[in-house]
Amino acid sequence: MLNFQSMPAQDLTERQAGPASIPERKQPERKQKVCVVMPAYNAEKTLEPTWRDLPLEHVDDVILVDDASSDGTVEVARRLGLHVLVHPRNRGYGGNQKTCYREALARGADIVVMVHPDHQYDPVYIPDLIGPLLRGECEAVFGSRMLGGRPLEGGMPKWKYLANLFLTTLANATFYVFLSEYHSGLRAYSRKYLEMVDPERNSDNFVFDTEIIAQGVHKGMRIKEIPIRTKYFPEASQIGFWKSVEYGLAVVRVLLAYKLHVKRIWRSPLLH
Repeated sequence: MLNFQSMPAQDLTERQAGPASIPERKQPERKQKVCVVMPAYNAEKTLEPTWRDLPLEHVDDVILVDDASSDGTVEVARRLGLHVLVHPRNRGYGGNQKTCYREALARGADIVVMVHPDHQYDPVYIPDLIGPLLRGECEAVFGSRMLGGRPLEGGMPKWKYLANLFLTTLANATFYVFLSEYHSGLRAYSRKYLEMVDPERNSDNFVFDTEIIAQGVHKGMRIKEIPIRTKYFPEASQIGFWKSVEYGLAVVRVLLAYKLHVKRIWRSPLLH
């Protein structure tokens, strides 16, 4: 169960009052509240283009969590009227997501869509992403660059493409879920998924994305994929080669810990 009281007092985010929700507009008939969360760090140049591409008729709320950026990300977000939270110190990509999901659930979200504000992942896919969740077909949906076809043409470095394939093969052999990609930054989770797992136990770093999958699979959550395409450009946030190696090793450790846990050889603190 997600623990809303787990953050130490010194880590509480500075809340900036934004509108209670996105301005009124015609929406498709649905009962579930859809919230977009944006984990942001130095996204001043790309935030507004990302916001402009959001299919707002499919979204009820937008939350931006700024991870102590050194640029004007917060000012841009406030000007756009987003609901903004600011970390007083940098907590990392995983730490940012923890705040995003905690705040989204507190604001009544039934479906939470993570959109990176660096504009690398196109928000136009949101209707396809939330469709299976609205129909109750699964508890999480990931956008897959591999299903989208020709990821290298979108600018993905070849070494990153090969590493993605290798880690995905290992993850499929571990989880028996058989996805085409485990490392997408465009994801949608149901409220049920986020309440069944415990994000606060996870890393504050990039491996958070793998840990939350391991927790969901362990809880029997169903995951689907949709094809997407991405674009790589100088302003899009990317981690370098050696950071990627560090990330890959961290992913392998999570997979090993999961396997040992389900085999009852060693109890992982992430799984319970």
